[in-house]
Order: sequence, then structure tokens, then C-alpha cells
Amino acid sequence: MNRISSKAAFFLKRIFPIFWFGFLAVFVAIGVFSGIVRTDPIFLIMPFAMAIFGFFLMRMLVWDLADEVTDHGSYLRVRRGSVDERVDLANIMNVSSSLLVNPPRVTLRLITPGKLGKEIVFSPIRPFTLNPFAKYPVVDDLIERVFRARSGAAH
Repeated sequence: MNRISSKAAFFLKRIFPIFWFGFLAVFVAIGVFSGIVRTDPIFLIMPFAMAIFGFFLMRMLVWDLADEVTDHGSYLRVRRGSVDERVDLANIMNVSSSLLVNPPRVTLRLITPGKLGKEIVFSPIRPFTLNPFAKYPVVDDLIERVFRARSGAAH
């Protein structure tokens, strides 16, 4: 068993949104209690825009991430919330990665959808490097192993 997903998923999905929306709430509360909102109601536009932007950004990039993905050789164990699923490598149709976003994302498209749907998204473990364009060995290894598993299953 080898963990291939980043341990930062908990922070990104649970702690960071509390900080983001909490900061905006405190900012608005200070504006309301200091009287700035009464004299200049346009003061509220930026915090509300940031809240809407943050919500949609987190919905698109963070909240769909799996909490934990572990590699067990011929299959992956994926956990998101209370749902725990075994995903055979031969059931993965495609492995795609978007590594130049933060957090980096790996999407596994499944042949047969499981409890978590037809796509599983996780953030891979980041290698220690100063090169922002470096490849992620976990992703390359997974692509090769999925190809071998599907080729072996087809013969």
C-alpha cells in the first residue's frame, strides 16, 4: 500500500474555505460595525465578489478531490468522505493530469462508473523540485501501469 494522493486535500477542502469565507465575514463585519457600509455601501461589492469567486473556484478545483488515494498494485483504493471504493487499474479508461493549476489534479476516467461516479479526481504527491514544470513520477507510473493492465485484460 502506497499513498499517491497529497495529504493537503484535508486542508484544501476543509480548513482553507473556513479561512477564506471567515476572513471575508470578518472584513464585512468590521465594515458594518465601523459604519463604513452606511456611508459607502459600495464597500460590500468586493467581499461579495470574492466570496462568489472563491465558491466557484473551490467547487471547480478543490471540493471534488478525493480525500485519499492509495496504490495497492493492481488496484487503487479511493476514499472521498465516507465513500471508500476499490478501482481496478483495468477499469481506468484514461489518466489525465492538470499539473499547472493549484492544487495539481489527476483525473481518472473509468470504463464502468463506481460509487464515486465516472471520474475520480485527486491531487498527487508533489515531488521536491525547484522546477515548476517537472513531471510527477506518480502520474507517469500510473499511466504506464493502467496501459499494461488494460492491455493484459484485452488479451
